[in-house]
Amino acid sequence: MLVRSWNLFHGNADPPRRRGYLREMLALATADRPDVLCLQELPVWALRRLEAWTGLTAFTAVARPPLWPGPISTWVTRAHQGLLRSALAGQANAILVGAEHAAEDLGHERIADHRRERRVVQAVRVAARLVVANLHASKEREGREVVLAEIERARAFAEALAAAGEPVVLAGDFNLQALALPGYSAPGPGIDHVLVKGAPAAGVLVWPRERRLHEGVVLSDHAPVEVVVG
Repeated sequence: MLVRSWNLFHGNADPPRRRGYLREMLALATADRPDVLCLQELPVWALRRLEAWTGLTAFTAVARPPLWPGPISTWVTRAHQGLLRSALAGQANAILVGAEHAAEDLGHERIADHRRERRVVQAVRVAARLVVANLHASKEREGREVVLAEIERARAFAEALAAAGEPVVLAGDFNLQALALPGYSAPGPGIDHVLVKGAPAAGVLVWPRERRLHEGVVLSDHAPVEVVVG
């Protein structure tokens, strides 16, 4: 089972540009039909479009609601997405699951609330065989111990949902390098990880820069990371 994770940078490019590339990012991330795709830094307006754009089943969790209700925040943000990002349009996470797999929404939980940056972890049971949790932790400038505490809350949340012996996958933007959790597979080299407990897991694959190029533009300031589980 291929589990992929990508921080979408609110649909922006690296370096940021006026226009957004969210739909292009989703098309790229789902072109080879991963079994599970964990996403962070999604604009809230995009949540209702995920299934139509990808053909996958979407489970979502809002971390920061839009500043204004309705289309106003979206319209203003699109004037210059590179500058405004989530300031007005909000921010969310999502787990997308291939339509061939049964999937059960296990809910979400807040793991932090720093300076309006509400952080959450969400979880889905996939194919009645493993629990996948998707998190976006605070930046390390909040303090390494603060971020580690958030990751620990996410780990505890996911493991409490798993049945006895059921594998657990923790994926997302952990905002920490050199991260190792006892009992889990080895982390990636950056701050984005897919960690597996209770099942065989291949080494983490980080997409090279050229794989996320679109018409000469580098999509997101994060590279997708992925692991084959089982």
